[in-house]
Amino acid sequence: MPDATTPYAPGTPCWVDLAAPDQQAAIDFYAAVLGWTGEIGPAETGGYAVCLLNGKPVAGIMAAVPMGDQPAPPTVWTTYLSSADADATAQAVESAGGAVLMPVMDVMTLGRMCIAADPTGAVFGVWQPVDFPGAGVVNESGALIWNELNTSDRSAASAFYQAALGIETAEMEGAPHYYSLNVNGHPVGGMQPMPEHLPADTPSHWLTYFAVADADAAVAKVAAAGGSAIMEPFDMIAGRMAVVADPQGAVFAVIHPKPMAEG
Repeated sequence: MPDATTPYAPGTPCWVDLAAPDQQAAIDFYAAVLGWTGEIGPAETGGYAVCLLNGKPVAGIMAAVPMGDQPAPPTVWTTYLSSADADATAQAVESAGGAVLMPVMDVMTLGRMCIAADPTGAVFGVWQPVDFPGAGVVNESGALIWNELNTSDRSAASAFYQAALGIETAEMEGAPHYYSLNVNGHPVGGMQPMPEHLPADTPSHWLTYFAVADADAAVAKVAAAGGSAIMEPFDMIAGRMAVVADPQGAVFAVIHPKPMAEG
């Protein structure tokens, strides 16, 4: 994904956060596994914790509690796509056949956001930055490195994300049935049909990848901290990765990436 030192172009994944029934336990787990620091935030932010890696914002963790007449959110990692205008993006989402699940709202002076779902049911966030652009560190050990859409209908998803967010899709060379999600001609994420190892009733979803220095060691840390491996470490085109779950059931991937080719 792009370097965090430059503004995130519209359509680019720019932030991830987790809703957890036990917020403090989640903060402790990711501190142990990925080296983050974080603490429950002030009441005016609903206790939202902005976790840091080497002093820079890396991800958010919030308490999964009911909001108004809405039930508590599921225990999942949510990918946020950057937008120049959250209201316009929300309208584009609905025009393209998606649904706005949480209407556009201000987050103090940090930005504007909404939660939406694509036509195949994958849920994602939209973030219009004001004072807060998103992750301050990416592509480093312990930080966000990739966001992947696993979808039940690739063609419908491709059409939706292009229409709603300007994200283009292209086949990824050397990776059969895998597609890159491109913004301004650069890959910012991936997309694939629903993996066969998942249960048949698994809904379309975005998967968050965090970079690690050693995938096997990271899975050992996950287990030691009470989590579990869904897919044990394996080698693939981009590096060595695993899919894991934290103790509260949130699924994410860890990857030790292969060095990027120069040029």
